[in-house]
Amino acid sequence: MKQKVFKEKYPIFELIVDKDETSCSSVDEIIDHFKSKIDAHPVAVYIATFDHYAHTSSLPEHNIAENIKAAKNIIFCFGKELPTPEVMAVRPRSIGVSDLGDKFVVIFMEAPNPIANDAMESWAKALKNR
Repeated sequence: MKQKVFKEKYPIFELIVDKDETSCSSVDEIIDHFKSKIDAHPVAVYIATFDHYAHTSSLPEHNIAENIKAAKNIIFCFGKELPTPEVMAVRPRSIGVSDLGDKFVVIFMEAPNPIANDAMESWAKALKNR
């Protein structure tokens, strides 16, 4: 798992999983993996799955990198408290999964809650050699 800054402003975590490092063979199987982790978590709640690839490819003018074969986000929330309206700006959480042909890229923005980050990082790392 690598920490990066995207567009010089967004702190993100990225895990690249070669297809021979996981038993998952599709973005949908990886999304199912995350859904089972969310459903088993005592606080997290599943919201939706968004097919980013289908949406973008349906637009009359779109730009999708040639190596991206599929891309989906699973959307969920760890919201255990609501102390200020500002917290709404960083919720809900999303994990993106892209298929690049020979590998998957799992990526998410850093959460202000370290417990949420730890959970998402462990869920992603569990994909390797699964």
